[in-house]
Amino acid sequence: MLSVHDIADQILDREGGYVNDPDDPGGATNHGVTIHTMRRLGLDLDGDGVVTAEDVRRLTRDQARDIFIRHYFDVPGIGRLPEVLQPPVFDMYVNAGAQAVRILQRLLGQMGQPVTVDGAIGPETEAAARAVAQAAPDHVADAYGIERRNYYYRLADNRPASRKYARRRDGGKGGWILRAEAFISPRFHLTEAEHRARVAAWG
Repeated sequence: MLSVHDIADQILDREGGYVNDPDDPGGATNHGVTIHTMRRLGLDLDGDGVVTAEDVRRLTRDQARDIFIRHYFDVPGIGRLPEVLQPPVFDMYVNAGAQAVRILQRLLGQMGQPVTVDGAIGPETEAAARAVAQAAPDHVADAYGIERRNYYYRLADNRPASRKYARRRDGGKGGWILRAEAFISPRFHLTEAEHRARVAAWG
């Protein structure tokens, strides 16, 4: 099983470097850490008394890894989940915060383990996740990845500005979909034709 540091390094590889896309609600981002997160944590790296995009640019990969592990793994309690679920939920938590846990909680309900959908990993969610992982150890990660992929498609359905993250300019799978499918067994990946059919209504 990968260590939390290994998982964090893989997330860093997927996130890439500095971007400041006006269509991204996260704003200026570096190594997957947004300016909003840096402001919340008070990371004024240039010492000018305010956290700006320049501070985001200065963030190092090592600093980002530490933020991921402390604030996106340890604090939300990802380590309380079964090992098979830790990589995909951790990756999604970096990408979407507590929404990662809500997706899991809704999935657990669909799999016969109803839990409160509140975005927090408490004893109820932990027990439900362990029950599902024990009953379907070879399927639960795929099921989570599929729900995550569906979440991205629905998000883009409702927010046209986000469609470029789910569909490339040439119509192929965008970064969101590829990221979700990185945690799904190849046999459950959508074909290009299936993806194009899913996004056809976007015009």
